[in-house]
Amino acid sequence: MKPSFVRLGLATLLAIIATAAAAQEKTLRIATQNPRGHPIVLGLERFAELVEARSRGRVKVMVFPGGTLGSDEVSIAALQAGTLEMASLNSGILANQVKAFAVFDLPLLLSGDGDADALLDGPFGRSMHDALHDKGLVGLAYYELGFRQITNSLRPIHTVADLQGLKLRVIPTPLNLDWVKALGAQAVPIPFPDVYAALETKAVDGQDNPVTVIDANRFDRVQKYLLLSRHQYNPQSVLISKKVWDGLDAAHRSMLADAARESAAFQRGRARSMEGAALENLRKHGMVVTRLPDGEARKMADLLRPVTDKTLKALPPGVVAGLKQARGASTGK
Repeated sequence: MKPSFVRLGLATLLAIIATAAAAQEKTLRIATQNPRGHPIVLGLERFAELVEARSRGRVKVMVFPGGTLGSDEVSIAALQAGTLEMASLNSGILANQVKAFAVFDLPLLLSGDGDADALLDGPFGRSMHDALHDKGLVGLAYYELGFRQITNSLRPIHTVADLQGLKLRVIPTPLNLDWVKALGAQAVPIPFPDVYAALETKAVDGQDNPVTVIDANRFDRVQKYLLLSRHQYNPQSVLISKKVWDGLDAAHRSMLADAARESAAFQRGRARSMEGAALENLRKHGMVVTRLPDGEARKMADLLRPVTDKTLKALPPGVVAGLKQARGASTGK
């Protein structure tokens, strides 16, 4: 055999080996708005550990916390374009892609952790993620951000009337504009990376988020008063770009889906265990914490009910029926 043919054969073999190795080694970036140490980030880090272990190092997940890759809206566009592999974001934000996702922002939809798990892990939660495929997104699992509470820098909230006139930052979706207006406050849509600056400069008086988010982002430095309103429950969808997903083989897809679901169970447990410590930490940093008396809580529910009715009327009947069935199953009715 001539040397030239030998060299050509070796070069071809090396190219094949290099191509096979490259095909087996993947790096997936996942974006989140939450800072390191937050339960969402802990869940994503657990997901990364599971993926690397089960792929024997051939697939690595890099977590980008704190909005370093841009806002949620930027992340969604990048996922759809295939320029970002993964992201974790509030499921309700996806209402701008599939209107039915507004159900995840309905005021007072869920009363506790059991209700949330039944809704998200059952057929309803799966069907909602399935609806994202046509929008270039694949939902792998639901993490938990938690029950949202209201903060402000002007006054303690003892009655619903105390909320009137407050300028509150909201997630930029129509439903969130509606519930704030229903309480007599002024809704100001602002992407999450800009919230701290808006609070610090008094562009808005307050905002709403679960206590773990308030604590992790040190909103206590620019907010004095915390109302434990529990007016919304936020799941977070762990998403992967459909363009990326379609390029994976069946084994990789199964491994990622299993790791996402397993990390979700871990993440929700951590979120719930950390909530009490976060609230205590906010008190230690000087936040004044209040709750509405029962009568005032009923007033809030009455004011928010038309927002829920309006949203449900605008959704496909099948989605509303599925939601009612899921809620009935969770309560045993």
